[in-house]
Amino acid sequence: MNVLWLQSGGCGGCTLSWLGSSQGSLFRLLADEGIELLWHPSVSEAGVDEARELIERCADGRQRVDVLCIEGSLLRGPQGTGGFHRFGGGAQPMIEWVKQIAARAGHVVAVGSCSAWGGITAAGVNPTDACGMQYDGEVAGGLLGPDFHDPGGLPVINVAGCPPHPDWITETLAALAHGSLDAAKLDDLGRPRFYADQLVHHGCPRNEYYEFKASAEKASDQGCLMENLGCKGTQAHADCNQRLWNGEGSCLRGGFACIRCTDPGFEEPGHAFEVTPKVAGIPIGLPADMPKAWFIALAALSKSATPARVRENARADHLVSAPSVKRGKR
Repeated sequence: MNVLWLQSGGCGGCTLSWLGSSQGSLFRLLADEGIELLWHPSVSEAGVDEARELIERCADGRQRVDVLCIEGSLLRGPQGTGGFHRFGGGAQPMIEWVKQIAARAGHVVAVGSCSAWGGITAAGVNPTDACGMQYDGEVAGGLLGPDFHDPGGLPVINVAGCPPHPDWITETLAALAHGSLDAAKLDDLGRPRFYADQLVHHGCPRNEYYEFKASAEKASDQGCLMENLGCKGTQAHADCNQRLWNGEGSCLRGGFACIRCTDPGFEEPGHAFEVTPKVAGIPIGLPADMPKAWFIALAALSKSATPARVRENARADHLVSAPSVKRGKR
């Protein structure tokens, strides 16, 4: 299976994440799965002239493209011309190359939230008129339109994340190479369910604090970050705290709140990322599957039962009180 990887309006962080896989050499991994990179802007030896000639062959059908990967949002401005982004200084806008190749490709993969929804590049007044491949924020459409499907009947496959975990990218490509990724294995937003059916909350190292609603009050505290510091891990679809980065890291393990970067619109939450907006003292963003009344009742009960150890540790920057040793009959 061959893959053509093009980069549009983005920072290149998705590629950096992919290259940082803890599974070993990326090229060995791809070779093991029968995947060949036709061209990638960061890792291929071909210069711009050779790359442009290859892209032309892909666009007119002389070169078969099994999977088209797009990293970065698609820049439609100014006024729908796409003139803000022309590959290698050429005459044709990048969005036209993408449309032509997508129409011929076996599958289309949006790598990262910029390519999936528009992401950071589309935030604010969006002067470049940036969008995703098949979404413009939360609205279906984007560059290719809501009705786009590849020859196998799949929509654009959105490997969303800012950036996505390297294994999400590789495993998606491997599933395509082996013909095992069908529509049933994508969620309602076109994300592969092998990671999107999880919540960032699953496996969070602060879960004990969450259970007792023992909340951090400042960034260095060990407590749950949901109530006061903007964490959306109970709503974010990803397995970040089960499939760790480099075998040991995640945003929450680094002390940072989850900003729900795999979802459309994450870049403009309507408030500062490190703040939890509330109404009558109740966080607006509640766990994905929990009615508000249940949350209020559970929170009150949990706080009343919070062990002193948990309460003390939640508002400290290190372990203050260790769990007691309880000896019982065997």
